Amino acid sequence: MLSAAVADWRVDTVAGGKIKKGPGGPPTLALIENPDILAGIAAPGSDRPRLVIGFAAETTDLEANARAKLSRKGCDWIVGNDVSDDVFGSDGNAVLLVSRAGTESWPRQSKVDIARALAARIADHLATRPSEA
Repeated sequence: MLSAAVADWRVDTVAGGKIKKGPGGPPTLALIENPDILAGIAAPGSDRPRLVIGFAAETTDLEANARAKLSRKGCDWIVGNDVSDDVFGSDGNAVLLVSRAGTESWPRQSKVDIARALAARIADHLATRPSEA
């Protein structure tokens, strides 16, 4: 099992020393895209995990964006989080579990309860779909 919240972008060039204030204002940062870890893990192949779950933190169009990410990344499921309100720093959340079979809306509950429900769903999925090995 892997879990990470990796930034989409990183600074292209690292300064060789302190960047001092000057009359030109703040420096411009050139960014480059980080590797797409989720798409790499979900790619077809002999080392692809049996179940790949991604997360989508969205501020608009939660279901549409989560469904697009499911397709684009090649995941089995996407857990969509609407982060436009009071999710960060709070104990509760409501999520969507998106798969090719459909979308389930999970009501607002504690993040611990969401984690437990997701872990139970994963265990059930893996128990009912044994490995081909």
